[in-house]
Amino acid sequence: MGSASSGTHVGAQRDLVEPRDGRADQDDRVDSVLTLSRLATKRGAVRAILDWLGRRTGGIATLLDTDGASVVVPPPAPSATLRAAADAVVTLHRRGTPSAILDRPGSAPPHSNDLSSPTPGSAEPSRGTGGSTVFLVALTAGAGGGHKEPRPGRRQPPYLVLIAPDSPGSPDGPDSGLDGPTGRSKRHHVLLADTARTLSLCWRLEEAERDRLRVETAEAHSREAVLHLLMVGSVPAAHRIAAALQPPLPQLAYVYVIECPGQRRYEIADRITRAARGKAWIVPCPVRPTHLIALVPATTATADTALNCASDFRAPHGELPGAARTFGRAEQRPGASLEMMDDDATGVRGLDRKISERVPECLIGVSSEVPLRETPIGYGQAFHALAVARTAPSGRASFQRDSDLSPLAVPQGFRWAQDLLAPCVHYAPPRRADPGGDELLGTLSSWLTFGSAASRHLKIHRNTLAARVRLIDELLGLDLGRLADQSAAWLALQLNSPRVPVSATEPPATLDALLATPATEVWARARLQPLERANLPSGTATVRAWLRADAKLPLAAAQLGISLPGARKRLTRAEEVLGRSLLHAPSAKHELWLAMRALGTL
Repeated sequence: MGSASSGTHVGAQRDLVEPRDGRADQDDRVDSVLTLSRLATKRGAVRAILDWLGRRTGGIATLLDTDGASVVVPPPAPSATLRAAADAVVTLHRRGTPSAILDRPGSAPPHSNDLSSPTPGSAEPSRGTGGSTVFLVALTAGAGGGHKEPRPGRRQPPYLVLIAPDSPGSPDGPDSGLDGPTGRSKRHHVLLADTARTLSLCWRLEEAERDRLRVETAEAHSREAVLHLLMVGSVPAAHRIAAALQPPLPQLAYVYVIECPGQRRYEIADRITRAARGKAWIVPCPVRPTHLIALVPATTATADTALNCASDFRAPHGELPGAARTFGRAEQRPGASLEMMDDDATGVRGLDRKISERVPECLIGVSSEVPLRETPIGYGQAFHALAVARTAPSGRASFQRDSDLSPLAVPQGFRWAQDLLAPCVHYAPPRRADPGGDELLGTLSSWLTFGSAASRHLKIHRNTLAARVRLIDELLGLDLGRLADQSAAWLALQLNSPRVPVSATEPPATLDALLATPATEVWARARLQPLERANLPSGTATVRAWLRADAKLPLAAAQLGISLPGARKRLTRAEEVLGRSLLHAPSAKHELWLAMRALGTL
């Protein structure tokens, strides 16, 4: 393994990866190989091996990408040496050279096309004067393979770089009995070859693990995107993405909202997957890290058509503990506390009961059976059921009462909704990067549903969300800080549907006119009747004061002259009676405000 006879350049070393065992101390080599084998089994093996190689040689070991960038953060080293090593790696990769030695790394790179030829007019390298020698080895060669180009889209394997000192008293100095570049290469080439082989395998494993996490994260975000499309009514687009990801979306489904400790979501998702024969769509709530959302088909397939949706969610919240990485395959996680349902389990009937029995700390809300296009309604139902489940002894509840708005879904209501939202629908942004009408309506819907947490739902900054809400205020002529205007916008979004044609001759209507009809009065009494039947006069008064205070609990408590915990306790009781969520978004506050306004009690 020769180096350049003179010069300040990179010398090609094609035989670096073929060590001559007769030149090395066998006992020392066995010890090094055993150490490498032990380090390869550790977490962060690449970093551990580089640190060990640096200590073993008294130098600095790092990895440089084929463009000269550092793959790992190297220890402190002379900047000129690292720059020279980076330039050399770029040149070596371009010419397909697997290994080389930099005799004088602080000098200028060669100008010759032949890396093994000296640079005219250069001087001999100084030896034993406090300098260093840089050894470069491509990890592909160190693994025993050829220097091949990877497939398109794959990352190029890096180069192992060893900056070895050659000062007096060092292993490569005069006292070692090995003088000059040839002596240094004889001293290190066996160690480097063994290290490169092990390091290449460790690097490939770590790169494969990073690829796996990237794929799982991308799939999780894609499934979250499907849920988002369903929530905004883009059912055809959701179908197209789901067809590629599998399983296909069900036409009729129950929506489950499950509140549980984050680390138990894997176990619960396994149970739903088994019970639904692999047909369930399971997605972590993008707003609440302790919530799990599942679309479970109303009718499940037989076992022979089961599809594995084990990777429905893994990484959006960084939840990839070592014991749960094989999500959906609980039998590979020793000690899992949740038993899996037998393969002959019967569909989804009683699924909420089975989950709550085996994981009693979970709270489960289940919607009624809804078609796919009504997934937002199903989610709202399941969330309201979850509010009831918080006080239910069993920890689970199903949505029983319909939130039908049919008394308001009349031609006058459709005309009113379209007139109110028209400024947003027809809004033309001044800049192409600004949100258009559809995006503003989506922002309004998310903000009315989740409040300030809509920034997490929409994946935008909270300042961006605030700016959009201010723009919507200006366009619609509303003050969305007031519950009255929020309720009007919420109702308009419920009634706004492009599938419903509105005649141009239909006279304009007002919200007060819509709420004054006899049908609306019957609807409003039905919404509030549970409070009256439960004989909760204090609950009714508390809900009314809370709505008058724009759903601000401290202000409502002050108006009622009671403590804040007392007001919260009253509203929690009202949630149980009404079967609706009040204190947690999505809240039924808009529906209740409309009902009390229709009855003239606000």
